[in-house]
Amino acid sequence: MTLQDLLAHAQRTETGVPDWMLGFFKRRSISFANGETDSSTHVCWFQSRNFTIDLRLPLAQSQPPPRTWGDYSADELAVLANHEGWEALSEWDGEKLRWHSDTSLQLHNRWPEPALLQRIGNCMIEFAPTGAYVEDWRLQPSRPGPLIGLRLIDERDVKTGELRHSGGGLIVCGDYAALVLGRAEELTGTSLREEVAKATGDAQRLDRLFNFETSVASGSIQDGYRISLSTNAARIGEALLPLDGFEYLSDQRQVVQRLVVDGIRCERRFVIDTIEPQLGYEQATGFTPQAQAWYASESPTLTRYTEPHF
Repeated sequence: MTLQDLLAHAQRTETGVPDWMLGFFKRRSISFANGETDSSTHVCWFQSRNFTIDLRLPLAQSQPPPRTWGDYSADELAVLANHEGWEALSEWDGEKLRWHSDTSLQLHNRWPEPALLQRIGNCMIEFAPTGAYVEDWRLQPSRPGPLIGLRLIDERDVKTGELRHSGGGLIVCGDYAALVLGRAEELTGTSLREEVAKATGDAQRLDRLFNFETSVASGSIQDGYRISLSTNAARIGEALLPLDGFEYLSDQRQVVQRLVVDGIRCERRFVIDTIEPQLGYEQATGFTPQAQAWYASESPTLTRYTEPHF
């Protein structure tokens, strides 16, 4: 069964976030209470009905190239240790979005505040309740397409039964998809930066610390998704995952995917969050009649320089 074949067995959950929060948002900027703004960091937010995938990376020229773990310098490892990627359950109360039960590259929660959210057009604004920052997120343009949210239980070597990854998830939303593969083992320590600094030159320990992936890709459910951003630089340009090998388990709330990874036959088990064949991913949120009349009346100046921003 292919990824697209899953759509024949639609399973929309009745819980979760509203439609306007679904899809792939990229951060346009974050402004802090001290008056400073960052509009350069790559920050991606994928939202399924009940869970989120998040990726935060420096610009490409600041990212170390792929190397064997023993060949990275201490400075390069310090950059890698500040990458962020995670998956977490999300809960919306009509005003705030909160996250819990995360699978994260970092060993501590860097973003502990819930999100106060409002969306107008393709712009979703997130306020930190403490007033520490405000973030401007933009829904990325996509053709109408599926929404698939699968939370990863684990990935195992089929031959040996060895656990390769635990926790994570896959979100497919129209022209985009994101994947998180958690570490096989739970790590101790308060900071990934500290643990990585202590492991410099220890390839085996570094391999365990970075046994994690968050990748963002674009494409289609018919032809596949190609990775453009990833915590694992070696994965850039590769297919996010094979499109086939899926099978429903007997309870119809879980699926498995059988695939080959680096020459090893593996099995990934997922629990279904939602499988929806078609969403619009509309850029507009609409006007009230009064607002539409105002916009039309004042359009000579309101639309003087307007253009889409993503």
